[in-house]
Amino acid sequence: MSQLTEFYKGAGRDSEGRSIAMIWAYSHAQWEASHDFIQWLFPLRLPSRFNPDAPRLTEVDVAEFHASPTLRDNLRRSLTLFLDFLGLREIEGRVIKTDEFDRQGIFQSPNHHWLRITRVLTSTRTLGLEPECLAFFACLKQLRDEGGSGITTDTFRYWEEAATG
Repeated sequence: MSQLTEFYKGAGRDSEGRSIAMIWAYSHAQWEASHDFIQWLFPLRLPSRFNPDAPRLTEVDVAEFHASPTLRDNLRRSLTLFLDFLGLREIEGRVIKTDEFDRQGIFQSPNHHWLRITRVLTSTRTLGLEPECLAFFACLKQLRDEGGSGITTDTFRYWEEAATG
């Protein structure tokens, strides 16, 4: 078992000594201020430019997530918390706005959260949450299509590639 899957099962710690439960307990302010946990919650195959201590997904990790309902359930919990941070939530297979939607202006102009969204889409698709990934992407598409957001054509293409491969 890798350090990443141990962390995701709740038995291990990240490179900063935090358990997944500790990160799940973060406030929205901590999600905004901290930049070294997102790579643990939503790992990728590529190295992180911003966190050299972040894990890189291996084929063994990917296979383990696909085989383990516990790992996928925990990844789903991480996604739920990320969506909540954005003022979104999943209900009956759809991602919708909540009353707290975009309280921080995240969707008004490019920012580091847009990179996080790309990471989340890629990670969830890779690790076996394709329906959830596509539901999140459908919400992003609706936000863009409704107007009133600053989602650029280039950003939307990144998100589409992340969601659909």
